[in-house]
Amino acid sequence: MSERQTTLRERQRSETRRVIQAQAVRLFTDRGYDAVTVADVAEAVGVSAMTVYRHFSTKEDLVLIDQPVQLIAERVAASSPTHPLVRRVGGALVDTATVLTSGDGDEPASNERFLLDCLRLMVSTPALRARHLDSQYALQQAIVDALGDDATTPEATFRAQAATSACLAAMHTALTRWAEVDGQTKLPELIAGALAASFGDIAVATGQRD
Repeated sequence: MSERQTTLRERQRSETRRVIQAQAVRLFTDRGYDAVTVADVAEAVGVSAMTVYRHFSTKEDLVLIDQPVQLIAERVAASSPTHPLVRRVGGALVDTATVLTSGDGDEPASNERFLLDCLRLMVSTPALRARHLDSQYALQQAIVDALGDDATTPEATFRAQAATSACLAAMHTALTRWAEVDGQTKLPELIAGALAASFGDIAVATGQRD
């Protein structure tokens, strides 16, 4: 198979995954998570339930957004090792929120609405809250790994874990507030504000709270 064919197949797979997840979140939001089955999602998309399971191993996975883990880890790894840990992690959280809620034309509103719907589902559904907690542990580990030389000894790893956990707690507070105000305040601004309230100016780069 040529590289072009491989790329095309990957794009088609990504688009199918995006459509399935978008339809699933819409159905969960309209009818309630527990009232919708994977078969319902498949029917709405026009595919088989087996196709849905090929892209999402469980029903819970239909609501989880796995893209932020990679984006955050990449930004942490690219950040300056001379900066404080909370700035390296916090800056990555703000930057990733900016990417996920931005786009062209009407796309920003669409992206924000999708993220808000996912967030509300995770907050209101016990099974999703448990899965979200698991994803937070995975995100914490990905961030600590991305810090590289700042987490090479047991003591350094402990400091990195503590800083990361604190930053993620600040982000959780911002996400909760974002849902409460129905996205009226921009998510990156809320995260930057939560970080500044928790750690002061050391955690926020110049311009991130403007």
